[in-house]
Amino acid sequence: MLSIKSEYSQMTPELLAELITRHKGIVMGRLQKLHDAYANDYRIFHMQPKEAWKPDNRLAVNFAKYITDTFNGFFCGIPIKTSSDDEKIDGYIQLLDHYNGMDENNVELSKMADIYGLANEMYYIDEEGNIGETYVSPMQSFLVTDDSILERPMYFIRYYRDSENVERGSWSDAQVVQHFVNKGGYRWEDEPKIHGFDGVPAVEFKENEEATSIYESVLNLIDGYNKALSEKANDVDAFADAYMKVTGVKLDKDEVVRIRDDRLINLYSDDPDDGSGDLDAQFLQKPSSDETQENLIERLQKLIFQISMVADISDENFAGSASGVALKYKLQPMSNLAQDKELKFRAAMNRRYRLIFSNPISMAQGVRADDWLKVDYQFTRNYPQNILDEAQTAAQLEGVVSKETQLSVLSIVDDPKKEIDRMREEEDEAVSRPTASEQAIFPNVSADVMNGLNNEER
Repeated sequence: MLSIKSEYSQMTPELLAELITRHKGIVMGRLQKLHDAYANDYRIFHMQPKEAWKPDNRLAVNFAKYITDTFNGFFCGIPIKTSSDDEKIDGYIQLLDHYNGMDENNVELSKMADIYGLANEMYYIDEEGNIGETYVSPMQSFLVTDDSILERPMYFIRYYRDSENVERGSWSDAQVVQHFVNKGGYRWEDEPKIHGFDGVPAVEFKENEEATSIYESVLNLIDGYNKALSEKANDVDAFADAYMKVTGVKLDKDEVVRIRDDRLINLYSDDPDDGSGDLDAQFLQKPSSDETQENLIERLQKLIFQISMVADISDENFAGSASGVALKYKLQPMSNLAQDKELKFRAAMNRRYRLIFSNPISMAQGVRADDWLKVDYQFTRNYPQNILDEAQTAAQLEGVVSKETQLSVLSIVDDPKKEIDRMREEEDEAVSRPTASEQAIFPNVSADVMNGLNNEER
């Protein structure tokens, strides 16, 4: 996100060029490094090469991807549920979600926020006249706000390179959207078009208040781990290619000219009385630092997960806690991160539906502009589940809380409202079905007739 003075209310090619240049500086200075880490492109691969005769292994463990995917699965591995008590609003939300594939959209927004610290979602009217939503990488888009304490959105800018390597894009403000191209300078490709949303048609989804990546604080530790692991591999190669020491005899010059390539050391003396005339040949062994290296690697790995606050679920000791309560204690730091992120996502999703419901296309579906206040969100942490514990807890809540709250305890119930409806349908079927004794007394009477007789008796 960039900020400018509020008097820059008129977009010009000059202002556009300035803003994109500033954003490209952020991309190259920070975002590209975060992107490269997730893509397993670490500093170890760009270090100065060693001499040709030295082992030069370049090994990298992609902790950035592991941390991101683990936390993202924990945060929204179970899809975020968006609903409303108003059936008309709920139906329209479901239509939007299915049309735009919102489950996938939310997962990608969350993953982008993990990687870069924030992700952008933009809204538009597609060719079929429907409202579209899509996520956009913060490496190719940014929101511009004013420099007030309220940080009011002023512009949303997206840019990219087409198949001919020409930079193109679009900018939007609270009323219009316009496309541009950069061919020796920025210029407009079309006239501004009214987009119909009551505000800049884009929303930032933040990871946290500081908009920092989930692994940004441990990048230096990951680089240290990769370097230590690579040096350990170099030591293994060095031991495999140990030098041979030959003493007591003088070798020809031609035999030692390639001492580095052949790994051969020749020690001799021209004085036959100095005691070095005995022939000896053996391999030189470098002092082992295996224990020190292992301690360093183990310490770095623990620090990476400790500082990032994401659990190492592949750890052998992690699965030692069988109970769900014990596992939740181990996942508490990651749960705290998820709680902070959930608050940011709730605020962003409120802005999402506030913009969407303000569009005339939404209003034509019977939705009012302020109906976003009636939208609810359910975030479910992807904990290892113990169905027996959940069932016992749900049974103890009978009569204490509503049926919907009682069913929400069960992870196997995706939608408590629909589950209640199914339970009612089963009860109605059970009431209308003849009992076993009635069917035995009147075996030739159909169930419909029997049900009619029961209704008359009632």
